[in-house]
Amino acid sequence: MSTSPAFVIGTRGSPLALAQAHETQRRLIDAHGLPPERLPLQIIKTTGDRIQDRALSEAGGKGLFTKELDIALLEGSIDLGVHSAKDLPTALPEGIVIAGYLPREDVRDAFISLHARNLQDLPEGAVVGSASLRRQAEIRRLRPDVKVTLLRGNVETRLARLKRGEIDATLLAMAGLRRLGLTEHVTAVLDVEDFLPAVGQGAIAITIRADDEKVARAVRPILHAETGYALAAERAFLTVLDGSCRTPIAGHARLVDGELEIRGLVLRPNGSGSLDVVRRGAPEDAAALGREAGLDLRARMPDGFLDP
Repeated sequence: MSTSPAFVIGTRGSPLALAQAHETQRRLIDAHGLPPERLPLQIIKTTGDRIQDRALSEAGGKGLFTKELDIALLEGSIDLGVHSAKDLPTALPEGIVIAGYLPREDVRDAFISLHARNLQDLPEGAVVGSASLRRQAEIRRLRPDVKVTLLRGNVETRLARLKRGEIDATLLAMAGLRRLGLTEHVTAVLDVEDFLPAVGQGAIAITIRADDEKVARAVRPILHAETGYALAAERAFLTVLDGSCRTPIAGHARLVDGELEIRGLVLRPNGSGSLDVVRRGAPEDAAALGREAGLDLRARMPDGFLDP
């Protein structure tokens, strides 16, 4: 039996990124009966991992978490990249495509605090830490009286800063907490109806070279069609609105009674205003539904709506 790698899996080195890469590896092992050593992980440090002192919106946006993996993929040192879907920019480099997505985890945000049972129970002037402009705007919309501050770092780092009392609360993705086995820290789970998640939240995306049919065939058995429909709609929605880390945009699509429903939301950065949209249609029309939803919001957005 050959001991050379069948496929090299590229990943960032954070605990969450590694948990997602290991999940991908396990699914490929089960699908093809390969030993783990033939599906090695290659850890790649990205620009986004190095920048911890400022918001990603100030440093260049989502591509900061994918650029180095994209280079490794195009150079052939890895065969597939594993990403949090919400980290992927709307436009991928030429020669790279999204092969698909693993089954989606919980899409909701989790509220975590040592002082309050939920966001509404926080005292006036409490400090809430978040690195996401979307979360910051949604927090300000619901609680304009609290102070929202930048909180970068991996999940464990953010929890440690909360424990040290540097902030009163934070919001993290339930999916990440589940994958890391850290759900005991969750104080409350925020309902999607009240707090719409980021586009792609909870989904693991697999990128490959556009012309690599061998890898495309290999990953096909582990991909999840329903998640694929949802993400096609969400990413099309985001693309129309020029979504990046610079724009407070939320979006969530799901199958309901055989139809695909997408809900979208764009907010003023200070939370003082928002516009929302809902579209439903056939799953096969996912991308068109997402584009329609985005165009609807863009047409209704007043000049200067997204100004800081």
